Parts: sequence; C-alpha cells; structure tokens
Amino acid sequence: MDIRRVIGVVCLLLLIVAVLFLAPSLLQSQHKHELTVSFLDVGQGDSIFIESSSGKQMIIDGGANRSVLRSLSKQMSWHDKHIDIILATHPDADHIGGLIDVLERYDVDYVYRSGVMHDTPEVQTFLNAIKKEGSEETYARRGDVIDLGGGVYVEILFPDRDVFEIETNTGSVIVRVVYGDTSFFLSGDSPQSIEEYVVALDGKSLKSDVLKVGHHGSRTSTAATLLGFVSPQYGVISRGCDNRYGHPHPDVLELLNRFEVEILDTCEEGTITFVSDGKTLTVK
Repeated sequence: MDIRRVIGVVCLLLLIVAVLFLAPSLLQSQHKHELTVSFLDVGQGDSIFIESSSGKQMIIDGGANRSVLRSLSKQMSWHDKHIDIILATHPDADHIGGLIDVLERYDVDYVYRSGVMHDTPEVQTFLNAIKKEGSEETYARRGDVIDLGGGVYVEILFPDRDVFEIETNTGSVIVRVVYGDTSFFLSGDSPQSIEEYVVALDGKSLKSDVLKVGHHGSRTSTAATLLGFVSPQYGVISRGCDNRYGHPHPDVLELLNRFEVEILDTCEEGTITFVSDGKTLTVK
C-alpha cells in the first residue's frame, strides 16, 4: 500500500478518536453557564437528574428499577461514570429501587437520605449498595445547603428533625433547587399536612418556577396553600401510564388548572428537561 495512503488513514483514525474524546468536553463547555433539571421517564416513580452550571451532577430518587440507567444514558456523556450526589427523598421502592443500580454503575461521592427506617428488602439492598460503593452518607436536615457550584444550590426545607420512626411519605425530604432567579420545588411524596407545615415555616420564600407535583399527582398531596405560595409556572407529574393508583387524581388536575399551572406529564411526554441560564427558564 502506498505510504501516503497509510499516513492518510492513520491521520483520519486519529482525527476520529480526537473528536470522540473531545466532543463531550466541548459540548459541556458550551453549556457551562446553564443548569439542567430533567424529570426522567422511569414509569411509576420519581427520578430527577440535575447538572449544574459547574458540571456537578445530582440525582434525586431513582425510580423503581433499572429503567433509570437507560434514562441517565441519554442525559450523561457515554464516558461519564461519576455522579457527585444522590438524594433519596424517602425509602419507598418507587424512589430508591433504581438507585441501587445507579450505585452499582456509577462512582458516587455522597448520599443524602431522610433517615426514615423502613424494613424492606429494597431498603437493605440500598443501604448495602451505599456501603459497597463507599459513598459518604448523610441525613438530610432542614438548614443544610448543598452547593453544586456555579451559583447553583439545593436547600433542604424538611425534615427539621429525626424521622426514623415516621411514616415514609411523611418523612420525605423536601428541597428547593435555586439558580439565580430560577428555582424548582421538589417534595417527594410529602402529604398535604407536611406541605402546609413547610408553608408555615417559610411562607413567601417558597416561590418557584417549577413544582414537582407531590406523590405523582395523588390527592393526598399538592395542597392549595402550597400552590398559592410556590406559585409555579410549571407543574411536573412523574408517573407511569395506566398506573394502578389512578395518578394523577382529577381533583389535583383541577386545582392545578385553577392556579393556571402548565401541566407536564412524564407519561405523555417522556423525560422533561428544563434549562436555566439563571434568568430565564426553557423546556426542552
């Protein structure tokens, strides 16, 4: 073979390799001033992937099973095997089941959880996976602020006490993700009584652009008082189609419409991603 042709083929191969390795970095630098918050399509469950403007990544809940890995593969670069923080709002299977697989697949630095004790096989497997991974484990408590860099932070609003023996939904971790003038209110499966308690504590400081509709749209969550103070533009319902619980409940949909909240549904739209530059918010 002609030596010039050999050199040409080698150069082409080197160029292809360079593009494959540099493209993810170039893409990340292109969006380095943006926060993305993706409500993943994991069926009947919750999972939220957050990538800050600094590149730090956080997952809040993981759905019930390995479907979270498929969703994450569409959000993260193929070579990225590291996640900075996991937060499990409460230990129900449709929130922590997929986190077991995440801990097995990715290197995870920190795990925040509510501390609610729930004696199920999924919980024990989850706790074992944390130990095996070697992640630093912390109970999320009111007043904690998780700094994701680049001006993005997550403030813990609830629990404000130990919740070891509290019912799982009641002990859900409630957080607010903030970047500049934009924010997200995320409340796991918290019942209305806890939502109203947080309103009593924080009042007008709860205003957020996006509300994750509580408990997949169950009528036990999304109190009118909370909606009034959060005053979201968007309400995201994370659920599976034709689920046996009847989520979302018609009363919740009626309430959201009454407050003129634009409803987005992972059942109907798949993964829903918001992008913020700190001033404006767009839906992808």
